[in-house]
Amino acid sequence: MGNTMDSERDASPNADGLPTPRRFAAIAALCFGTALVIIDGGVANVALPTIARDLRVSSSSVVSIVTVYQLMLVMLMLPFAGLGERIGLKRMYQVGQMIFTVATLLCFFAKSLPFLLVVRAAQAIGAAGALAVASALIRQTYPAKQLGRGLGINSVIVSSSAAAAPTIGGLVLAVAPWPWVFASAIPFAIGSLVLGRALPDPPARDSRFDLAGAVMCAAMFGLVIGGLESAVHGDSPVVSSAIVLLGVTVGVYFVRRERGTENPILPIDLLGRPVIALSALGAFTAFTASMTLLLSTPFRLTHAYGFSAAEVGAAIAPWPLTNMIVAPLAGWLSDRVPAGLLGGIGMAISITALALIAYVPADPSYFDIAWRMALCGSGFGTFLPPNARLIIGSAPRERAAAAGGLVSTVRLVGQTTGATLVAALLAFGVGASSTPPLVAAGLALVAGLCSLARLRPSIRNPQRAETQDVQPASPVR
Repeated sequence: MGNTMDSERDASPNADGLPTPRRFAAIAALCFGTALVIIDGGVANVALPTIARDLRVSSSSVVSIVTVYQLMLVMLMLPFAGLGERIGLKRMYQVGQMIFTVATLLCFFAKSLPFLLVVRAAQAIGAAGALAVASALIRQTYPAKQLGRGLGINSVIVSSSAAAAPTIGGLVLAVAPWPWVFASAIPFAIGSLVLGRALPDPPARDSRFDLAGAVMCAAMFGLVIGGLESAVHGDSPVVSSAIVLLGVTVGVYFVRRERGTENPILPIDLLGRPVIALSALGAFTAFTASMTLLLSTPFRLTHAYGFSAAEVGAAIAPWPLTNMIVAPLAGWLSDRVPAGLLGGIGMAISITALALIAYVPADPSYFDIAWRMALCGSGFGTFLPPNARLIIGSAPRERAAAAGGLVSTVRLVGQTTGATLVAALLAFGVGASSTPPLVAAGLALVAGLCSLARLRPSIRNPQRAETQDVQPASPVR
């Protein structure tokens, strides 16, 4: 009887979140699932030298274990969001987790790099399936008036999992062989799958899945990002340029084709809304800026100021620690304060902090770096949860998966762009100087301007009547 009532509530178009205590079990399942894919995506970094030694491959080759995972995520996020709308959000989430878990177990049988790369690609397929619909499930789980709070909690899980991944990897390597590093996230998978019965299960859309569009979407991202990565790592400029050009060509045709599609894989219908387009652009530049700083800072602290590896880690740690405190507060405020205002304040804080990081004292102490990183982390923590809330809350309920896929894709593309940008700056000999934080400040300025532009009434409320789960007494924020 309880399951029947849950199903009827999920199917109701006017359902506003799950009832308690089911909501708390669903939140726990989503937190475990998010931690699962974030930890396993970052924990491999620590094990790369050990894997290279055991498999007898070069350091440059073993890095592909990380890049193939990230590239597959970027390629599959939007197609899987569309597939989730077709087969059901809950089913997509749990199938993704099961694929991820099985692929993780296969790591124990990896005796060569090619086999391990295939397994990592399979892990990425499972992770993309879960992450593509996670934001849509969060929207279905929380009442509309608490959506910002839910996304803030999710941001804390993401940042804390990313911060914990290197520590977990190091602890596992100290007592076990490297395959156990990948298995360290399996308890989170078990917890999420056990609690997964409580997840919302809205009805699937009765529409055909655009397989050709999904293939073109994956090819567009794969070719463009793969070509840029190839160029940065010193491969043939002609070949790299040809790969990028092919990706752009596929992308142009793909976008034109999507304009005439009822349920596009690339959410052009959502990006046609100024509030969502500005939010996506702001998120992209913000994630690019944060990754540019976080990846370049270790090189600067090591090469310019002589910090040890332990000192570098300790100096950067205040960023995620501060983010863990600020992000849920910003999410809670975004249910009450316009996201454009919160985003503008957050980026103003970040720009100030980035300028201070660029011009640190000639011989900085740990404290000189740490408080600047904490300030910068608080700025990005103030910007990102309200920005994500605006994208997801401004989309029609039936396109929530597409909006969530857009949020995740923008994050991944922004982080990948930031990593590529740092590699280019290092190649030009300025990656360990004040240039990266200044570049990041310029990108943060763009994000801040996008956020403030959303305060215009014509942008905040152009299609208020179409937004189904925003509080009736307040506009889309």
